[in-house]
Amino acid sequence: MRPGKGGTTTLMVHRSFLPFLLLLLTFASARSQPEEKVQDLSAYFHGLNGAFVLFDQGTNSWMRFNPERCRTRYSPASTFKIPNSLIGLETAEIRDQHFVIPWDSVQRSNKAWNRDHDLQSAIANSVVWYYQELARRVGEKRMKEFVEKIGYGNMDISGGIDRFWLGSTLEISADEQVDFLRRLHANALPFSARSMDIVRNILTLEKTDRYTLRGKTGFTDFNGHCVIGWFVGYVETPQNAWFFASNVLSDNAERDSDTIMKERKEIALRILRNLGLL
Repeated sequence: MRPGKGGTTTLMVHRSFLPFLLLLLTFASARSQPEEKVQDLSAYFHGLNGAFVLFDQGTNSWMRFNPERCRTRYSPASTFKIPNSLIGLETAEIRDQHFVIPWDSVQRSNKAWNRDHDLQSAIANSVVWYYQELARRVGEKRMKEFVEKIGYGNMDISGGIDRFWLGSTLEISADEQVDFLRRLHANALPFSARSMDIVRNILTLEKTDRYTLRGKTGFTDFNGHCVIGWFVGYVETPQNAWFFASNVLSDNAERDSDTIMKERKEIALRILRNLGLL
């Protein structure tokens, strides 16, 4: 059937707009792709071997120092206290941030650990024994199910129910840490809104009229002579959120442990301040 004049005219109009439409589609596609920027931040690390990644939610853009390291998985150490808290709440092994686990009376080198702790004080003081006991109460079966549900790093908890995150089998990259935090912020993890609200609140490190900083440090040795320090978190304002993960690694634990313990958090804070986020 031969098209009438109206159909021919319409086809010609459509054809005349094709280049414009293609340009619009190309522009829209480019806009939807996250911007990726590699930044030399070595001066902030003072000679230490490190990596830093930042995701700006407002501009859908990434900034990385040492991108290959940002993609490399390492033991999460005490940053795993974030999912451990969520899992403990979701399984009802702990009721809320005030749930106390009695101290086992074992004297440890960190004196702040040598007392009863609730969830809030345990994460603030990074109390390892509290979270080891919590993990034992959750049990390997449920722990494995949740770690796999959230897709946390390599999801390998075979290193022992109270050790797998401490220089053992579980590993996660800085990029994956940021992805996990983005999902926590967006209520996009397989936990109740209540559990996620509680954990977001206990992660609060600083709150001002301008921003809220939430985060968690981590530190552990592995392979007998290596150490890694972490600081992960996000800065939130009413208009935007920036998610970050920083790690510092050394293959000489005896030489660098004290420095990494001190610098793991400060490095990231210096970068965030210089970017005007704090």
